[in-house]
Amino acid sequence: MKEYIDLLRTMVRTPSLSFEEEAVAGEICKALERFGIDYRLQRGNIVSVNRHFCPSKPTLALDTHIDTVPAAAGYSGNPFDPGMDDGIIRGLGSNDDGGSVVSMIAAFRHFYEMPLPINLMLVLTREEECSGPDGARWLYSPDGLFPMPDWVIVGEPTGMRAATSERGLLVLDAKAHGVSAHAATGEGVNALYAAMDDIAKLRAHRFTRISPLMGQVRLSVTQIAAGSAHNVIPDLCTFVVDIRPTEQYSCEEILSELQALCSSELHARNLHNRSSATRPGSPLLAAAHATGRETFSSPTTSDWMRIGCDAIKMGPGDSKRSHKADEYLETRELAEAIEVYIKYIEAFCGIINDKTNLYGNTVE
Repeated sequence: MKEYIDLLRTMVRTPSLSFEEEAVAGEICKALERFGIDYRLQRGNIVSVNRHFCPSKPTLALDTHIDTVPAAAGYSGNPFDPGMDDGIIRGLGSNDDGGSVVSMIAAFRHFYEMPLPINLMLVLTREEECSGPDGARWLYSPDGLFPMPDWVIVGEPTGMRAATSERGLLVLDAKAHGVSAHAATGEGVNALYAAMDDIAKLRAHRFTRISPLMGQVRLSVTQIAAGSAHNVIPDLCTFVVDIRPTEQYSCEEILSELQALCSSELHARNLHNRSSATRPGSPLLAAAHATGRETFSSPTTSDWMRIGCDAIKMGPGDSKRSHKADEYLETRELAEAIEVYIKYIEAFCGIINDKTNLYGNTVE
């Protein structure tokens, strides 16, 4: 465990904000070299395949991200000081997502030289926290240069519970227009009132398709701005709508449905952050049940929304610690994650072996 704890501490000491991951990628690559693992750097992402990689076999990828958000205000110490406590690793990125990075590297290393019924791939991405263009969005696109996996385990802080679905994210910037006038004249068209009318419609709206996994689409108006002076009727009011889709709707469908309700102009910041769900009957689900993993629906987004194949989300730590001051990961959580990943992959290989034995070369 010492070398994995040391690697996580090194990662915390190395600032790795989105778009600035070069230094931490370098430290991770040094560790892979020490472990005897070959890898490729692709636009700052780190990709490795097991020693016995065979193109005719299906592939399971371990995917997690190496970037962090900026340090939150209120840290009681230096956010880049992991400390030397034997039982805890502190600092920015220790929980989100350094614990997943290190435990996935350890599990990948465990199987690296073994012949398996599947290929195993390690994918460490950049720009996850900001949905950047050169991270998973590029890697899992037709322009990406690595062999596309058939299944993915997405590493995020879940307490090693297996998330079988996660909500997407759709952010809308809205503009309500009016006509400016002096407030004393009773003239003009108040854009703020127009926005309030639309906000009332949005609050009252219910999407009819209900997800059996996640329930209803969630919608919140989170920001509003209007006016230049107390005595001027505002001719423009802007507001922001935060929407958490389920797998029942595409982002395009939601935008179209809400625009039909509102007189305000609605503009999506992007339409890529879709909801995700593990495919029914997936061997990923079977392996979760075989290893006693509790399953749940995750309210947070991850690289999963950029992955086109079957996936599940599972990693050490607690998402409630993420993006907050005094982030930390307990060393026992890191050790447990390594053990769980290894047992999970063993169970997954057994399930694939059974299917191969039954159906020849067909793997569902």
